[in-house]
Amino acid sequence: MNLVEFSSIAFIAAFFLYCFGFLFYGVTVMGKKFSNRKPEEHQKRWSRIAFVTSIIGFAAHLTFFFTRWIGSGQIPTSNMYEFMTFLAMMIMLAFIITYAIYRKPLLGLFSLPLTVIIVALAAVFPQEVQPLIPALQSMWLKVHVTTAALGEAFFAVGFAAGLMYLLRVVNFKSTDKAARREQRWVEFCLYVIIVIIAFVGTVFAFRGAHYQASFKQEISVISSTGQESTSVETVEYTLPPIFKPYNSEVIEMKPFLGMKEPLLETPVWMKGVNAGRKLNTIVWSIIVGTILYGIVRLALRRPIGAVIHSGMGDIDPDDLDEISYRTIVIGYPIYTLGALIFAMIWAYIAWSRFWGWDPKEVWALITWLYYTAYLHLRLSRGWHGKKSAWLAVIGFVVVMFTLIGVNLVLVGLHSYAGA
Repeated sequence: MNLVEFSSIAFIAAFFLYCFGFLFYGVTVMGKKFSNRKPEEHQKRWSRIAFVTSIIGFAAHLTFFFTRWIGSGQIPTSNMYEFMTFLAMMIMLAFIITYAIYRKPLLGLFSLPLTVIIVALAAVFPQEVQPLIPALQSMWLKVHVTTAALGEAFFAVGFAAGLMYLLRVVNFKSTDKAARREQRWVEFCLYVIIVIIAFVGTVFAFRGAHYQASFKQEISVISSTGQESTSVETVEYTLPPIFKPYNSEVIEMKPFLGMKEPLLETPVWMKGVNAGRKLNTIVWSIIVGTILYGIVRLALRRPIGAVIHSGMGDIDPDDLDEISYRTIVIGYPIYTLGALIFAMIWAYIAWSRFWGWDPKEVWALITWLYYTAYLHLRLSRGWHGKKSAWLAVIGFVVVMFTLIGVNLVLVGLHSYAGA
């Protein structure tokens, strides 16, 4: 067994340890009512078990990172799989630092699932070691990517604390218009999280079933001189094709639930050989996520947010507000260094320019401007409480689009990281 194969075992171990850590934090927070011990004793005992389990999981994650680095000969941040695993590791580091300061077990109940989801999301992408192109073989790649990911990790913990704050303070019993609007938006956030979970589960379920469909797509390209050329590409699907690629023919397709042909064709304005496959994956994620959300709602017989809210009565919302703000304050200068300053130095070394309006560069700047506005509104305008929490939640959506959406949807110099 080589080091890269061993790193995969360490990665799986980290995933399960994070899952157990989440369960133990659940026992810490929710099990106080059913324990024979005093609430303080119960919480102290189980929070220690949960934190130690999380630390061991983080150690396994570090083992994955360094063994893959040594085994492959390059820092494992060169593609979406490696970067997402590294981001998850940095979120755990940010959580450990934050937990060591505030000692709030409920933070683990929200941060650990976020880490688990990102680890599972990483596993969706191809896991093979991909050699770096010469332009990217620089020390500044390591500095830029690691510091940018650490800054984003603190934003992630700020998001978790902000969402917790909203679940704590939104009045799910009120029926007035403003309260109902807040309830719907918080519930929508939980729905989106369930859709992401459904995306991961759907991909792995059909992979396990070895589902496959193949299409032959004809693509026309017009050069700068006005000449038109045509090429034929083969597109492979691992999910049943609701949307087939534009201007394509079926080569092979396994029937699924009576569906022997794709239902629809990808719109012509969606460019790229993988546009149809991406659209198909998004539609499947929404369908399965909506079904899963409906099942959970039926089982609980009330909104998910209302159920979580009812178990957070003894949590001080001011603590959550402070945690969300402080973690973003920590992440902001780190992100500034990694995503902007170090990135521009690396861009100059790799492409002989500091700035080139590449989609990834633009969205990194948008993310930085967003959190700059967050800090301005918090410090100068007094946007505390709900306003600050909503900004923290929306900010992490911007971060995730910068990380995933830009790489997989937009085309640019950073497309090497997508798959």
